[in-house]
Amino acid sequence: MARAYAALVTLGFIWGTNFISMKMATGLISPAQTVFLRVLFGFLPLGLMAWRTGAITRAQLRHLPHFAVMSVMATTFYYYGFVAGTALLPTSVAGLLSGSIPIFTFLGAALFLREDRPTGQMAAGVALGFVGIVLSAQPWNASADIPLAGVLWMLAGTSSVGCSFVYARRFLTQLNLKPLTLATWQTGLAVVTIAALTDFHGIGAIVSNPLALLAAVVGLGIVGTGGAFLIYYFIIGTLGPVRAAGATYIAPVVAVAIGALIGERITGIELLALALILTGVVLIQTGKRTAPAGSVGTRQTA
Repeated sequence: MARAYAALVTLGFIWGTNFISMKMATGLISPAQTVFLRVLFGFLPLGLMAWRTGAITRAQLRHLPHFAVMSVMATTFYYYGFVAGTALLPTSVAGLLSGSIPIFTFLGAALFLREDRPTGQMAAGVALGFVGIVLSAQPWNASADIPLAGVLWMLAGTSSVGCSFVYARRFLTQLNLKPLTLATWQTGLAVVTIAALTDFHGIGAIVSNPLALLAAVVGLGIVGTGGAFLIYYFIIGTLGPVRAAGATYIAPVVAVAIGALIGERITGIELLALALILTGVVLIQTGKRTAPAGSVGTRQTA
């Protein structure tokens, strides 16, 4: 158990450091090129693990349409939204906006999954979360240097991955696929998709800064995507999906702390926004409606 909780903290730290890696990479290459490097080098450890464990089979090709949808929602568009948003925003703001993923997951589930009817506590959590998002954007403060386009890209990414959990719950849960199977398919297809859509002109500029190259290939790709997936599977298997979701609480805190360390100005408003978003997420996670005695519960996805 100690190892599992250490892995949980490690995962939250990895996710939180992804934002500074995105910032470094997009200072030299485009967001699309950054996403390509991320999914390519994130796919490599996943593909290797899937090959060694036999998680990928030819019979799974019949589920290719579902894999393709998940690839777009949970990888390609999700990553692009985060990278494009982080390129425009302070690291700390991008990080705390990422904490809204469970909020959009809840909204999607409330709209499309009948068994996930909202409770009053969950509704209060959503309201607090959205107040935190508005405080993060500070639309009333022209001097805050928080471009609306960056906020919208971040929210597009969080809503996309949030809805992907709902899609997986509705269409993939009953297939009983291993998490590694889905992750390998969706990242592998994302490599093909982003490669077809990316203009690679100028991507070599990343080599001019070894630290930025390391951040993109190792920080975002091998560790931040491939390694993070593998750690997440270990945590789910040991602690369960609900506790594993605790890593999403750690990541925004780490991102804000890194922003402060690199000289970004962290205001009281941003700290309040972080507190509201995290409080909203906790209320949503702990406010699930209790199933009636004797009923069969639906397995949650994380």
